[in-house]
Amino acid sequence: MIRIVTIDDASAITSIYNEYIKNSTATFETKTISTEEMQQRITEISSEFPYLVDERDGKIAGYCYAHKWKERAAYRHTIETSIYLSKQYQGKGIGTELMNALIKSCRVQGYHTAIACITAENKESCAFHERLGFKKVSHFKEVGMKFGQWLDIVDYELIL
Repeated sequence: MIRIVTIDDASAITSIYNEYIKNSTATFETKTISTEEMQQRITEISSEFPYLVDERDGKIAGYCYAHKWKERAAYRHTIETSIYLSKQYQGKGIGTELMNALIKSCRVQGYHTAIACITAENKESCAFHERLGFKKVSHFKEVGMKFGQWLDIVDYELIL
């Protein structure tokens, strides 16, 4: 079941996200965060942008949200998307359902463009976004360092 996030989801979302921080380059954060920090992030983001969770059997299988892409006023119709799934729920179509719901919500709210910023080595995420209609529009070399390696990022764009 896809639904709007609540503050009560913060603990489960924190657990999912911290696994990505500790074990992947999908996020460039390097230190795990607390549930309280996640509650603050959820409150701030969901007050202005769509923030969705997928709940299966009483557990959060994954979550996605839109957030501000850049600070300047002219960018106000462009959002950046983020999605994270619990490892046990990957490969089951949940990510596609979540992102399609997010894209629909962003269209309803009048956003014009969605950007997905992805670590270039994350081929699964790149292919996932391409299947959703996103097009690769940039490739930045060695802009982040995590786990002792320089990482590239790629941006994918979807005109809503």
